[in-house]
Amino acid sequence: MPDAIGDLTRALDAEDPAAARQGLRDLPPEVAGAEGLDVLAAAASGGSALAVELFVEQLDATGVVHRFVRGALLDESAIDDVAQDSLISVASSIGSFTGASKATTWVHSIVRRRVTDHLRRQRATTPLPQDDLGPGERMSSMIATRATVREALAGLPDLYREPVTLRDIEGLPYAEVSERLDRSIGTVKSQVARGRALVAAALGSTGEGER
Repeated sequence: MPDAIGDLTRALDAEDPAAARQGLRDLPPEVAGAEGLDVLAAAASGGSALAVELFVEQLDATGVVHRFVRGALLDESAIDDVAQDSLISVASSIGSFTGASKATTWVHSIVRRRVTDHLRRQRATTPLPQDDLGPGERMSSMIATRATVREALAGLPDLYREPVTLRDIEGLPYAEVSERLDRSIGTVKSQVARGRALVAAALGSTGEGER
């Protein structure tokens, strides 16, 4: 669907959120989850903050990352955590996407590394040092303690800044965040994951993101 893809590309070039979101909605799901992700990844790797936000949203909303993780892990209870770690790693390393492969292929390679990290942590029999914590845990800790990370958090859209602030700075459980914001727990967990990923992406250019 070249016209719709072209519209999306032009909207991203213009940094027009409304037009870009409409462009994504105009794409059939199978196109949005393939060519659409390729367009978003290319624009995100080129420095478009809007493309990063939409790329993270699309990966999460389409369940691409969760499907990759579920296909590699037998432990259902770990899927959400590993998916969040993967999303953070994708966002913070988006600048390394070259377009030499499909965006989903590149994402899958990151998911495999995060799955491997998770299995390694599961095999550990002694308390893990800070460097061996998952990306989600590290990002949560950074948001709560580092001024530069809080500055990145302040730049997030309200939709993500509010739940991340309540969860990572105020330390509220997901259930209480859900109650305060009048959003379902599932929605809150998704928004916290996306918000952390966007913070990681913002930090990627400063060298403080996921490594």
